[in-house]
Amino acid sequence: MRRFAKKWLGMRTGWMFLALVLAATPAAAQKKDKNKKTTKANAEAEADLRSAMPPVPETQAVDQAVGEMLGYWQIGDIDSLHKYYADNVVMVSGAFEPPVIGWDNFVRAYQAQRANVTGQRLERSNTYIKVNGDSAWATYQFFYDAIVAEGKIVQFRGHTTLVLNKIAGRWVIVLNHSSIVDSTNPSATPPAASTPPGGH
Repeated sequence: MRRFAKKWLGMRTGWMFLALVLAATPAAAQKKDKNKKTTKANAEAEADLRSAMPPVPETQAVDQAVGEMLGYWQIGDIDSLHKYYADNVVMVSGAFEPPVIGWDNFVRAYQAQRANVTGQRLERSNTYIKVNGDSAWATYQFFYDAIVAEGKIVQFRGHTTLVLNKIAGRWVIVLNHSSIVDSTNPSATPPAASTPPGGH
């Protein structure tokens, strides 16, 4: 009798397992289709939400572009940095030297500066932005310090004014002008290291 009960229970368990598998298969497929529909509905709802949101104010877009530019400038990412500068950009530094004209010339000066500098840090404060159609300007104060040759520290405080144009939906810098108000130069430093932040 025990053998019969064991055999019957084993067969019954097998049939129950098979029934569960067969019953779950259409449900799983149905659930998968439902998930696809839910995902598509969610994507459409997110797109509707994005289009219903008010556009970012242009002053905020300019401020974001300036912040991102300075971030890429500090880490030395030239390709990303180029997205924020026009090819015909004009750079005026705080030093008494001719302006740097054009992106290619700026990159050469920037790379020469980075070769002589380590541990640079830039802080931006008191930013003011004015937008007029597809043109804008931003002015801010900066504090910059870096370690130059022989481990000496150089520091600059000053003002920067940027002129930007909106080209193909992006704000790009066409003029970058800096003035150094105060600097601490513990010793003679290489000329490239005296260039203030942002290639100014």
